[in-house]
Amino acid sequence: MKRQGGGGGDKKRIYTYKSPWTIYGLSWCTRLNQPFRLAVGSFLENYSNKVEIIQLNEESDQFEVLCGFEHPYPPTKCMWIPDKNASRPDLLATTGDYLRLWEFQSSTKESSKPSIRMKTLLSANKNSEFCAPLSSFDWNETDPSLLATSSIDTTCTIWNIETGQPKTQLIAHDKEVFDVAFARGVDLFASVGADGSLRMFDQRNLEHSTIIYETPKFTPLLRLCWNKQDPNYLATIQQDSPTIIILDIRVPSVPAAELTFHRGPVNGIAWAPHSSCHICTVADDRQALIWDLSSLPKPIEDPLLTYGAEAEINQLNWSSSQPDWISIAFGEGLQILKV
Repeated sequence: MKRQGGGGGDKKRIYTYKSPWTIYGLSWCTRLNQPFRLAVGSFLENYSNKVEIIQLNEESDQFEVLCGFEHPYPPTKCMWIPDKNASRPDLLATTGDYLRLWEFQSSTKESSKPSIRMKTLLSANKNSEFCAPLSSFDWNETDPSLLATSSIDTTCTIWNIETGQPKTQLIAHDKEVFDVAFARGVDLFASVGADGSLRMFDQRNLEHSTIIYETPKFTPLLRLCWNKQDPNYLATIQQDSPTIIILDIRVPSVPAAELTFHRGPVNGIAWAPHSSCHICTVADDRQALIWDLSSLPKPIEDPLLTYGAEAEINQLNWSSSQPDWISIAFGEGLQILKV
């Protein structure tokens, strides 16, 4: 990545993986002892899709496919369990038609090769085989037994993955819910949807929700991301918009900042896991940008760092176990960038 207004400086490390299919799902392993393991999910317009577990071989500087599995429909999200110290089963979750939990094993009695198998399929609809598609989910970093899913049927569900049962299911929006995210801690979570609102919930009192923000023309909000260090701040993006909206939950309705450097619709946002004032954004303009928000409430005009990819970037993930690494997905390519 290069700094705005400055030279490229010392050469940063970049590693590239080419997949046989368009990549959409993307997640870094959170374990400190597996720093360069990622899950990547396909985006194929048919029933049969794929998830691969890949790992960077630091001796050859090449990615290797450890194992993979077939996935019904494109996974709308992949995410490894928050488990830096490897104290829990090595789980990967995916959403699509259902929420599925997969268990990764580096080796077994039968084989020295890594493998992954489905552990649990979770459905909130016990009365029918039909399940409304799940648009996204988030794992609770404070209590990884809790996982929240968002659905196009207007609901959000908080799951206890240890019992395999819904802890709570609530109607969160007037239209489809497109994303859900936990704040730091156990109780607060937020969601965005097709009604153009960002709503905050507290598991201790689910009778009420707080509308933190509504788009002026009820334009759908597609993604949200909670600041990992300062839970007062959230970021969200609108459909077909190059602008990133930064919100302060203490001052609802009015954005704390609007980041407007991108020249195409923004597709992904991720706060730095280790810093309260840095956020990365990716867009159709083939740019990955890192912003420094430390000067708020002054307007933020230019990003701190920029990186140009070969195609429109549709996904990004910031490594929680190594905060100086970011992964981006564009077309059939995946790159990890040292920032």
